[in-house]
Amino acid sequence: MLGRAAAVSISTAVSTAARNSIAVSARDLSKMTKARTALDETGDDGSFKRKDAAWRNWISNEEGAKFQPEKDRYHLYVANACPWAHRTMLTRALKGLEDVISMTIVMPVWRKTKPDDQNDTHTGWVFSDPDGKPFANSIDLGGPFPSSYPENKPDPYLGAKTVRDVYEKVGDVDGKYTVPILFDKKLKTIVSNESSEIIHMLNSSFNEFATNPGLDLAPKGLREAMDEVDSWIYPNINNGVYRCGFAKTQQAYDKAIEDLTAAFDRIEDLLAKQRYITGDTFTLSDIRLFATLVRFDEVYVVYFKTNTRTVMQSPSILNYCREIYQMTGVSENTNMSQIKEHYYCSHPDLNRFSIIPKGPDSEKLLKEPHNRDSLFKKQK
Repeated sequence: MLGRAAAVSISTAVSTAARNSIAVSARDLSKMTKARTALDETGDDGSFKRKDAAWRNWISNEEGAKFQPEKDRYHLYVANACPWAHRTMLTRALKGLEDVISMTIVMPVWRKTKPDDQNDTHTGWVFSDPDGKPFANSIDLGGPFPSSYPENKPDPYLGAKTVRDVYEKVGDVDGKYTVPILFDKKLKTIVSNESSEIIHMLNSSFNEFATNPGLDLAPKGLREAMDEVDSWIYPNINNGVYRCGFAKTQQAYDKAIEDLTAAFDRIEDLLAKQRYITGDTFTLSDIRLFATLVRFDEVYVVYFKTNTRTVMQSPSILNYCREIYQMTGVSENTNMSQIKEHYYCSHPDLNRFSIIPKGPDSEKLLKEPHNRDSLFKKQK
């Protein structure tokens, strides 16, 4: 139910806004806040335990709302590589919001975010630097990687060099500098960095400006079904791949891969019986799932050791992914080259020399025809 997500966002927004209202300089804030990444979020048992997003405001047209839906007021900071950011890119494209909400895509390979501070070892997302030089990974191995690509641009609004800079310039005290960021250009602050809530806002808050307002990716009659599938797909598939990849004990990995395998099989069984994950209607739950599945064979099977199953050997899942990949705006917002470059080159603890495996060319498979439409028309 959307009300649950909105309620969480609105309630946490109050405390987040209060916490971020302290007026401090970015330099002082950097000293006060311990920077971290998802790789630091491990429990005592060696299992990966993702922390919740810190910025959870909501765009609303209710009277008095701080963040009103307006054309060209909001901006998305995203990464082609990140599945959470990918959700927002796909929703923006499918709804026809490209001329309503601007977007900047950061570079794929993480770099040191405070390169002049030897005591600060944090690495994270950086903006394109067209005048920069090629570089190695964060331990000076691998590469060289370019400092700019044509589709990756410098920060157009704050002059930030890194995503960390964006957070520090708006007074963040959480210390996890993630994408996506839904940014308010008018108030110069972050609205939200929780992808599951951003995609709901993109679906419903900007219909008066969208070129595809009739597409409802969260119909009222399906919200309970969406919540139900999200409740097991998120921990076992979306976050499940990270639970496998970032596990630091065999026991933690064994539990994660068992959960992931069971969920993968459950999805294959569901998609053999119905066109989409909640039934006959394409929803945000499908977008959430696709963003993980499209990375599965090229990255997660190898890098995160999720090798009990593959998309290419799962007929219903592969057919399903083909249909979504071939929807207008999806392939155009899916950059497998940058997906692979990010994962294999950003974490030297996992891949010291940043070698990128050739892979199975899953994009070629996804371009082949699907028959989901005719298959399920016959069964009605």
